[in-house]
Amino acid sequence: MERDRAVERALEVVETVESEELPVPVREVWVTGDVALGLDPVDRLDVYLTKDVLLGDESAPAPDLDRELGVEGVGRTVRASWAADNPDLVRANDSGHVAPERCLAAHLLDGDEPVHLEVCNASFEDNVTQRLRGARATEDYTTLLDPRGVCLWLEGERSETAVEKLRDGAFAFPTLSDAFGMLGLEGEAAERAAAAVREYRDGQSGASVRGDVV
Repeated sequence: MERDRAVERALEVVETVESEELPVPVREVWVTGDVALGLDPVDRLDVYLTKDVLLGDESAPAPDLDRELGVEGVGRTVRASWAADNPDLVRANDSGHVAPERCLAAHLLDGDEPVHLEVCNASFEDNVTQRLRGARATEDYTTLLDPRGVCLWLEGERSETAVEKLRDGAFAFPTLSDAFGMLGLEGEAAERAAAAVREYRDGQSGASVRGDVV
C-alpha cells in the first residue's frame, strides 16, 4: 500500500469511529509499525483500537436476535441495535459467541486489504506494558505489540497534530529491538522479541484481526 493511501485509510477508520454506530464503543485509535515509521510503501497498516464493554441498557440480552442470527451474546457483548442494523456483519468465535473484535473488523475493514486490527479493552500504552510483562515471564514474544505507535483519536477528539506529522512522516522512532530495549528487554531478548513480532506480521494476509482482554 502506498504510504499516502495507508495514511488516508487510517483516517477513514477514524472517521467511521467518529460517525457511525459500531458493535461496541471505541475509545482510542492508534496506528503502529510501518505507517508510523514513515515507510513507503507500507507492507501492512496496523491499527489498534481500545474498546469499552457494554454497560447499562446497552448490555441487555437480545435472545430474539441471538436466535435469528444463530449466535449468542447479542446485546451483552455487542450492541443489539448494531446487530439488528448489520446482521451481515455479525461475527462469532468458534464456540458461537459473538466476538466484538471480529464484528469491528467486519465493520471497519475490507476482506482483501493489507490491514491488521488489534482490539483490546485496555489502552494501547497499558497493553504494550501488560503484554511485555507476560512475555518476559514466559519468554513467548508472539503476542507483543509494536510499541512504536501514534494516537490519532482519543475519547472523541482527533489529534490534528498527530495526523499532520503522520502525513509528513515526521515521527522519529528507534528500531523495534531498541524500542523493546527501552521498555526493559535486554540484548538478545529484545532481538528475539522483535523477530517474533515481525514473523507474526509476515504471516498475515489480507485484512486480519486479533482480540485481547486485559
